[in-house]
Amino acid sequence: MVNPLVGLRLATLREHRNLTQSDVARVLGLKSHQIVSNIENGTRPMKGAEMMALVDHYGIAPEYLTDPFRLVGEGKFCWRQSQCSRKALEAYQEQAGTWLASYRALSRPQDRPGPRERWSLRLSERSSFELAMAEAERLTVDYNMGEVPAARLPEVMEQDFGILVLMVDAEEGISGAACRLPEFDAVLVNRHENPGRRNFDLAHEFFHLLTWDSMPPDEIEDVRENGGSRVEQLANAFASALLMPQRVLARFGEWRRLGNAERAHRMREVADFFRVSVSALHWRLVGLKLLNKASQMLEVKAPSDDYLQDTPAPFSKAFMSVMASAIERGDISVGRFAKLIAIPRDALRALFAAHDIAPPVTV
Repeated sequence: MVNPLVGLRLATLREHRNLTQSDVARVLGLKSHQIVSNIENGTRPMKGAEMMALVDHYGIAPEYLTDPFRLVGEGKFCWRQSQCSRKALEAYQEQAGTWLASYRALSRPQDRPGPRERWSLRLSERSSFELAMAEAERLTVDYNMGEVPAARLPEVMEQDFGILVLMVDAEEGISGAACRLPEFDAVLVNRHENPGRRNFDLAHEFFHLLTWDSMPPDEIEDVRENGGSRVEQLANAFASALLMPQRVLARFGEWRRLGNAERAHRMREVADFFRVSVSALHWRLVGLKLLNKASQMLEVKAPSDDYLQDTPAPFSKAFMSVMASAIERGDISVGRFAKLIAIPRDALRALFAAHDIAPPVTV
């Protein structure tokens, strides 16, 4: 029986090591590179002896070819980070890949929330910032996101768009990432960043997933709310409009004529209302021409107690629901799941409870 992972990962190994199919055929003792091609496209299985020859010759772990709980050449990431080394980022991406691959392997298509087909925005790099902002505001209306879209954004992304949203413990300097897999899309957000940053990152990565085909994002982007490439600027404009709809922002009145103290107080108040940073609000006001570009960024007091919510629980309800079902079915052991998400086994019950999920009887 053909394991489709083997062919895909063999092709990935060749690409990473700059090998030809003829090179691999010689190692496996095959008569023709066409047989390697057949293995890669899934029309011919790789025999056990061939697999061991590949493992021995290229020094790879056997599970590289068959482990369903890892991503190998299957996902494309777009990382939002600041001063994180490439080595640390790659190591963390491998870890994140195990979470996404396990969700894919242990969930049935009908268990995943949202539509099966991807939804895309009709935007390109030539689109205006005004059009990107208008599309964002339209989404807040079409999907009933209310006056504070940040409050419902994760739910809308998962339930209406089928995008898995995971709150994660990330390496220092990593804000989050968008990931495109053949089967579904995902966003990872550093749950330890302040709420305003988390919300902006989520909206920013939402844009990348909705425009991935027309303007694929860079693999690594710097965390800047204003600046960067044209695509990043469009993503920022979209995120700002999504989180701070003009129809709601207009209710807070005039900004230009306020004195510094009064403006600082109102900016803190309005930023708290929308659950964004003061910086994000400042640039949104500039974009709407409610403030001049040259307007001063003001020192403002710390966020209110209402704005500083508790750090969200790791992962998400959709992710944990899939894992609970998989444990109940016996598709993964409790011990392996605890190791997979790097959480002590005795803390699993509390984690399921945090997502309002009844823990499996074996936890």
